[in-house]
Amino acid sequence: MIEARGLTKRYGDKVAVDDLSFTVKPGTVTGFLGPNGAGKSTTMRMILGLDRPTRGTALVNGHPYTHAKAPLREVGALLDAKDVHGGRTARAHLLSLCQSNGLPRRRVNDVLELTGMSEVAGKRIKGFSLGMSQRLGIAAAMLGDPQILMFDEPVNGLDPEGILWIRNFMQSLASRGRTVFVSSHLMSEMALTAQHLIVIGRGKLLADMSTQEFINQNSSARVRVRTPHAEALLDALAAQGTTTRKVDAFIEIDGLTTDAVGDLAAKHNVTIHELFAQRSSLEEAFMEMTRDSVEYHATVGDQQVPATVGGAQ
Repeated sequence: MIEARGLTKRYGDKVAVDDLSFTVKPGTVTGFLGPNGAGKSTTMRMILGLDRPTRGTALVNGHPYTHAKAPLREVGALLDAKDVHGGRTARAHLLSLCQSNGLPRRRVNDVLELTGMSEVAGKRIKGFSLGMSQRLGIAAAMLGDPQILMFDEPVNGLDPEGILWIRNFMQSLASRGRTVFVSSHLMSEMALTAQHLIVIGRGKLLADMSTQEFINQNSSARVRVRTPHAEALLDALAAQGTTTRKVDAFIEIDGLTTDAVGDLAAKHNVTIHELFAQRSSLEEAFMEMTRDSVEYHATVGDQQVPATVGGAQ
């Protein structure tokens, strides 16, 4: 289990993490979300003892990670896939980690096979693509067969097969009772991978809840309808002051249930081909939640939008 209690990190006048408290529990994949500059990477670094908090504490299994007697057996972490010695081979890199942490040599072959890296074990790391480097970083994180896994943007550079593999891999780890804490800016992937979300903005906690609860609380259900009598239905909806918009071949309707729309269509002899409730995606809910926490905005036409959806910071 990972616990953050009042974590605060200042860099001069800038507050990167601001009195942040949360718990990451075993048995579930917990997504860590926030806009660029929200403080996600800084928080992860403080949990691992790589940065010292200005105030507050970060505990791993009840103690600071810096006190761990066998670090790789307790936590496996991937923060920066390219932060390795490029002149070493993949096997040599993993072997050095085994030797420095008192792990058996056989674990090198185990994790190379686990991550699909066996065929490139003898190649130098500097020639690796980002995807290969990500797999090597995951292999290193698994060397000690730890109960806690922390991944910062683990699917960067992976192809679709690799993304599906890491998704299933993280979920299988959680299903076996391990703690899995993953930061990502890919909302569509987090919606499929994480059962719980911790969302921060400008270093502050914005949400700590299940993924479905987060979507439900930060979005509203809309109704979509497809009809060959679109103008007649639009006139009927406008007459009662209902907000509508055209989305591809559908009319999207706010504030009414599917039953209400169906009844209205029947009253005006409007034929319905499709009628269903449309709930916001995780990305839409995330944008709604964090709109006031984004540091930089870009302008598209007359509309101001966040410059990025998320990131590793």
